[in-house]
Amino acid sequence: MRAEGWRPTPFREFVLKVHQRCNLACDYCYVYEHADQSWRDRATVMPGHVVEAAARRIGEHAARHGLDRVRLVLHGGEPLLAGRDRLRAMVRTVRAALPCPAEFTLQTNGTLLDEATLDWLRADEVSVGVSLDGPPGANDRHRRYADGRGSSGAVHRALSLLSRAEHRDVYAGLLCTVDPESDPIGCYEALLAFDPPAVDFLLPHANWERPPPGGTPYAHWLIPVFDVWYDSRPQATRVRLFESLIALTIGGRSRSEQVGLSPAALAVIETDGAVEQVDALKSAYEGACSTGVNVLTDPLDAALGHPGVVARQIGVRGLADTCRACSVHRICGGGHYAHRYRRGSGFRNPSVYCADLLRLIRHVGGRVTADLGRLGR
Repeated sequence: MRAEGWRPTPFREFVLKVHQRCNLACDYCYVYEHADQSWRDRATVMPGHVVEAAARRIGEHAARHGLDRVRLVLHGGEPLLAGRDRLRAMVRTVRAALPCPAEFTLQTNGTLLDEATLDWLRADEVSVGVSLDGPPGANDRHRRYADGRGSSGAVHRALSLLSRAEHRDVYAGLLCTVDPESDPIGCYEALLAFDPPAVDFLLPHANWERPPPGGTPYAHWLIPVFDVWYDSRPQATRVRLFESLIALTIGGRSRSEQVGLSPAALAVIETDGAVEQVDALKSAYEGACSTGVNVLTDPLDAALGHPGVVARQIGVRGLADTCRACSVHRICGGGHYAHRYRRGSGFRNPSVYCADLLRLIRHVGGRVTADLGRLGR
């Protein structure tokens, strides 16, 4: 690929898997319920020497590539199980090693989020994203404790705190996995009730070997939500998937790994220091995320040459022939890389959500084109 003029895009976003366990047992979780079970053999909490090595490698990478900013996500499992003091020390260790500003976000299921934690997040300028799948009936269908209790009560208490004025500056938004059995508008309104600055809708991680449950009625769910959101602009809460589709429709770039051909610039660092590709690949097969690189022994640039990383950075050349022949391939981008997997052909396939993506893209394109046409009169 280098001979053809391609050069790797440096990593700008780093997911730190600070804790390998979770206090919930969500039935769709790609970490615990899918093919890759490597979490069982890794340290429960990222130890100090791994944090220091990760910080050093990220700093080296940023300096080598002249990055003006990086983004770090504290993730798990459930990162708050690591404890506030350990998380604060991690953030400060990483910041001290960087030659550029860093944006930190903690992604949590919300059940352990309390006033003291929010005070720490605000003091250390760490924003927080919370996972919630809509009203209690929808959320608790999948997001439950191991004993079967729903998590919505604990999450609602946390979001009531997070929605208060004094914590508003650390509120990153809500992450919602689409459940086609739920009412789309009811779900969207339940999320808006917590006044999030942004909402991110995700398709459940599935592939051709493990198709999504109930077929693929996901466009039928997303389209009415898009219409309500689109008609409420400019006051609308930001929705990354919808904003990305609009930007791609008019020739811009995507901010969502679910669509578009923007080069992947994310690396995951596990508790043992392993540098992996996007962790959603755990839904495909054991070892699908692996790069063979570890921050204890290798620079992050060593992962840039991994075939999986390259495939997600070379744009249209990484797509299946079927995708390249499609009229919307530059908008769709083949869909989420993890959703393309099929045994025998790997990830060089259309997304298992292909039909839904096509329907959603055409709908969004139709609305945007109609509005542009009215503006041009």
